[in-house]
Amino acid sequence: MIVLGIETSCDETGVALYCSARGLLGHQLYSQVEMHAEYGGVVPELASRDHVRKLLPLLESLLSQCELTRADIEGVAYTAGPGLVGALLVGASVGRSIAWSLGVPAVGVHHMEGHLLAPMLEAEQPAFPFLALLVSGGHSQLFEVDGVGRYKLLGETLDDAAGEAFDKTAKLLGLGYPGGPVLAQCAERGDPTRFRFPRPMTDRPGLDFSFSGLKTFALNTAQKNGIDTQTQADISRSFQDAVVDTFAIKCRRALRQTGIPRLVMAGGVSANKALRARLAELAEEEGAQIFYPRTEFCTDNGAMIAYAGCQRLMAGEHEPAAIGATPRWPMDELSAV
Repeated sequence: MIVLGIETSCDETGVALYCSARGLLGHQLYSQVEMHAEYGGVVPELASRDHVRKLLPLLESLLSQCELTRADIEGVAYTAGPGLVGALLVGASVGRSIAWSLGVPAVGVHHMEGHLLAPMLEAEQPAFPFLALLVSGGHSQLFEVDGVGRYKLLGETLDDAAGEAFDKTAKLLGLGYPGGPVLAQCAERGDPTRFRFPRPMTDRPGLDFSFSGLKTFALNTAQKNGIDTQTQADISRSFQDAVVDTFAIKCRRALRQTGIPRLVMAGGVSANKALRARLAELAEEEGAQIFYPRTEFCTDNGAMIAYAGCQRLMAGEHEPAAIGATPRWPMDELSAV
């Protein structure tokens, strides 16, 4: 089955073709980062309009790349939520319309399920069950995964997600947009011993996270010491180290509590080199395996939507001939496959 995947949940337009027998056939991605950088963050209306401009040309380019036509598409998967409602409706409208015109089934995919299953696009795939750490601009969650759609939430952020905290801290330090990659790059020049940031909620039982306090700690540190170039780097390093250590402590706790020796990390923040290195060390220490998607599939992309949608379409799921989006969509509402 050849499935078209469409991702338009926020500020990246992604399309992909996935074949149940041959794997990923191809994918294309357009990022709106340059456009939103002028405003220091995503402008929802501009994001929606840009998806309208870019989505169909990207699809035509993808079909040409894969030497296929629309008639070869046997199913359509589109991100139905969570995300920006206007942006979601662009992908849902195009995806549902293509499916209707071709007479093929369509399915709305949960954006975070796409991230969670992104490592399945790699040659080495995790076996079920596994633990999944989802870290992005809007989510920081830890799940026990027993199969597609079988997710048990073990812990989540009680305030800011890690990616959001990265962006806000980068902004207060004057590092620009997008904050996460810029702060991580700046941290490479930082002195890890100059400042000591707290490791939130690691001195109590449980697997929940909290990152808003780190943002406040960074602000207070900057106000006390000023923000010259070296101080920017030192604060960035200490902030990043605190986030990385917090995730490592909670993941170690989850591995020991569940006895599951496989850990997946996915989402935009999973591209962070320091976090990848620390969790790789943790996995080796705990005798566990760790799995990541390749860097290009850490951020939003159509390939993860095509894969997740293919699993659900092959299980017989499909949407009625209506166009809809779910900007807020808990993963525990998903059906098991």
